[in-house]
Amino acid sequence: MDTAAIDRFEAGRHRLASLAYRLLGSAADAEDAVQDTFLRWQAADRARIEVPEAWLTKVVTNLCLDRLRSARARHERAAGAWLPEPLLEGDPMLGPADTFEQRESVSLAVLTLMERLSPVERAAYVLREAFSYSHAEIAGILDITESASQQHVHRARRRITAERRGGDAVDPASARRIVEEFLAAATSGRTERLVAMLTADATAVSDGAGLAGRLLRYETRERVVTYVRAGFKPTPAKRRLAGGSPALHIVLLNGSPAVLAVVEDRVVGVVVFGISDGKVATLRGIAAADQLTRLNEVWRRHEPDAPPVISAW
Repeated sequence: MDTAAIDRFEAGRHRLASLAYRLLGSAADAEDAVQDTFLRWQAADRARIEVPEAWLTKVVTNLCLDRLRSARARHERAAGAWLPEPLLEGDPMLGPADTFEQRESVSLAVLTLMERLSPVERAAYVLREAFSYSHAEIAGILDITESASQQHVHRARRRITAERRGGDAVDPASARRIVEEFLAAATSGRTERLVAMLTADATAVSDGAGLAGRLLRYETRERVVTYVRAGFKPTPAKRRLAGGSPALHIVLLNGSPAVLAVVEDRVVGVVVFGISDGKVATLRGIAAADQLTRLNEVWRRHEPDAPPVISAW
């Protein structure tokens, strides 16, 4: 393949990766889909491809749909056993973030809700909301009619809007203050302050570091407080599991405030906050190593904006 063909593909790689990530919720799977797209591009009769960007978009979208429909994916994403892979703010895989719809489409809350959509609904929603494709263009990519595209997007938007909670847009400075205060209450064991900082219908979910084989869910404010107090209480066993005494950093993951636990430049766990009306509405704890691979790669090249809030937990 000549240099011009390679350069043309590389010019769109980040866009393809951000599309694949939104469709799959996994950075590793998105990278695989982009690589498979490159192999298709390499083997194609490129002289007959009139609009390379459209051709590449269609290929990567349909490769992602094949993955979403596969038996392996359905098993891995069974209800109660999967969370999206978190990405650090500034990661090019997060893609466009100019509009509210673009930012929302990559939030962990929406990525989780999109698991309840059919693969075609998910693809139509992402292409429309995050990448502003027309219904005519979506119809061509998905091999459906324009009317079907409109219906898929409408159903997806209605369902996500109805079910979404715990993730208001909060400016970074305000989000950091809320998380700092929450972290101070959690590590000091101030139960009353923790309760006051949670919404009445607060929930939490944890992947249990991948050890439980399912997600651990906490549905009432009292159970969330118990989870938070236990989770943020340092113990020798936790330090052994983490490989040391972590530093705790406040960052943005997928546009939401989060706490990163870092041991010797290695991220060992994250807690992502969903904030509503100035209070914490949702918590998502992720510590399974395979869910933190890309986050670790980006973190090692990252210059933190601020020192850790706790240097040795």
